[in-house]
Amino acid sequence: MARASSYSAGAGNCVEVATGQPEFVPVRDSKRPYGPHLLVGRAAFTAFLKFVETDSLQQHP
Repeated sequence: MARASSYSAGAGNCVEVATGQPEFVPVRDSKRPYGPHLLVGRAAFTAFLKFVETDSLQQHP
């Protein structure tokens, strides 16, 4: 089951992730639930979340 970010405020313009897969994280566009899905390795997804959580995007133009 995919879930949207709590920051999306129900606007329908977000990325959704699913749980339950030990090796990877399925990612999809909330506007296209039956469209293509991206499978991201769990370690890569964890690193991405840490990067975003530390606001690293503001530090790298």
